[in-house]
Amino acid sequence: MALSTDDIRQIAHLARIGLDESAIEPLRDDLSTVLNLVEQLNAVDTAGVEPMAHPGNAELRLREDKVSEQDQRDALQAPAPATEQGYFLVPRVIE
Repeated sequence: MALSTDDIRQIAHLARIGLDESAIEPLRDDLSTVLNLVEQLNAVDTAGVEPMAHPGNAELRLREDKVSEQDQRDALQAPAPATEQGYFLVPRVIE
C-alpha cells in the first residue's frame, strides 16, 4: 500500500505530531514499507493453524523450596568499614 504525502500529513495531524516538510518523504517511504509487510503477512494462509492462547501458558518446573547455602553475612560484612544490624552503612549522598 503506497501512501501519499497528504496521507502522511493527515496521519500526523490525527496523531498530533508536528512534522517538518523534510521529514515527510522518508516517513512516507518507511510507513509504506511497513504496510506492505503487513499485507504480506495477511496474505499467508493460516487455515488449519491452531491459534495460541498465550505464549506464557507454559508450565514451569518447580523445585523444592529449601535453603541451599549457609548464612555468611557476618563473614561477608567483616571487611566493610561500617555496618549496623546487618546492613552496610554508606555516606549520605542526598541531603
